[in-house]
Amino acid sequence: MIGAVLRYSISMLMALWWSGSFPVATLLANYIGCFLFPYLSFKLSGVVSTDVQKAVTAGVIGSFTTFSAFSVETIALFESGNIFEGWLYLFLSIVGGLVFVRLGDRKGRLV
Repeated sequence: MIGAVLRYSISMLMALWWSGSFPVATLLANYIGCFLFPYLSFKLSGVVSTDVQKAVTAGVIGSFTTFSAFSVETIALFESGNIFEGWLYLFLSIVGGLVFVRLGDRKGRLV
């Protein structure tokens, strides 16, 4: 629930300055989550119990990011005729997500 509330907060804040059809709030939330999941996995390992680590990563971060919103928003872009934006969002989500996972992994491994 915590992650979902945080994600909703990002959506509300982004709505203050972005009114376009491109789903910037979901992309931002997913980038942040892709970075934090591996980062916190490494930083919490050995510091807290495995249960707490899973609660923070899979629980909070997992509910903060959302594959379903990404999927629905991608289809909505295509169906509304925004073909270029749909492909751009798809590309940025997948490639950007992988980049942020890698960055979080590398940053998390630093001692």
